Amino acid sequence: MNVAANRCAPNGFGRAMLVAVLLLVAMPRSSAAEELVVYGSTRAEEWAVYKSAFEAEHPDITLTQFGDASGIIIARILAERGSPKADVIFDMPATGILTLVEEGLIEPYAPAGLADIDPRLIDLHEPPHWFAFSGYAALVCYNREEGAIRNIPPPTSWRDLADPVYRGQITMSDPNSSGTGMMIVAGILATFGEDEGWAFLDRLHENIAFYTHSGSKPCKLAGAGEYTIGLATENAPIREIEGGAPIDPIIPDEGMFWEIASVGMVKGTDNPEAARRFLDWASSRAANELFADHWSIVAIRDLAKPRPNLPEHFLDRLQKIDFQWVADNRERIGAEWQRRYATKIEPE
Repeated sequence: MNVAANRCAPNGFGRAMLVAVLLLVAMPRSSAAEELVVYGSTRAEEWAVYKSAFEAEHPDITLTQFGDASGIIIARILAERGSPKADVIFDMPATGILTLVEEGLIEPYAPAGLADIDPRLIDLHEPPHWFAFSGYAALVCYNREEGAIRNIPPPTSWRDLADPVYRGQITMSDPNSSGTGMMIVAGILATFGEDEGWAFLDRLHENIAFYTHSGSKPCKLAGAGEYTIGLATENAPIREIEGGAPIDPIIPDEGMFWEIASVGMVKGTDNPEAARRFLDWASSRAANELFADHWSIVAIRDLAKPRPNLPEHFLDRLQKIDFQWVADNRERIGAEWQRRYATKIEPE
């Protein structure tokens, strides 16, 4: 007789304990939270707010974010085609997610709160492949103290930025790595027309110190006084001003180019039910109340809050943008931009 087995079998209690241990080993770990992997561009401190709120409502799901610039996220999802690592996309430009829809990499789903969302922020398919939880617009961050010291006036229009007075005093983001950069470049081409738009970008390039990989960095550089002007989204100057920087946010006369921060479920996810629950949460009023603390444009419009330090009637100055045109031409625009201006991209 096996000695170990003999030691385990002196009485019924020992046998019951052995059976209980074997059952515990064999049981699935239902008590462990399911991991939902989210790809997106949300800043860490902001993402922590959303993660905490969602997990409080859904304690059986743990969110894990892979955060990076939108161009890098798009490339990663395309590279993972057939074996996706992400379950959900959160905070991606419409022009980026439309590319993924065309590649067949987004699973359609109509979230629970869809009826309350601004129709401009919803995909036209039925059911939709994506919706947006918020939006953002491009403007000029101008350091008034540096401007006075260097005798550099504030610009009033996008066209002003090509003036030689701004030579070496502007930074903006690379459109091939940053959604903010693509928004600005595509907006210029759509507004000015491609011939005039590229000619303007050539002149602007002469004034650019370098192109960043981050969409918010240009305004940070202006806020620190390293350069006089940074082209960024409206959230960036708000943060700089709150930090004490002498930044004036300027809306150019032509209006603001804008984008939306979309949400979608990755096709082929191993966690479709958890992904749907996340999308339901992201479309809810409770979630939109949180988004309104961080974004000027939110999906449920009546929850939008006045933003400090932004010009009056900010939301009335949004350009009309054809997101589908930008998505259809994104690769071509990016390649042409790279050919013309890559020499000034900052090192990785």
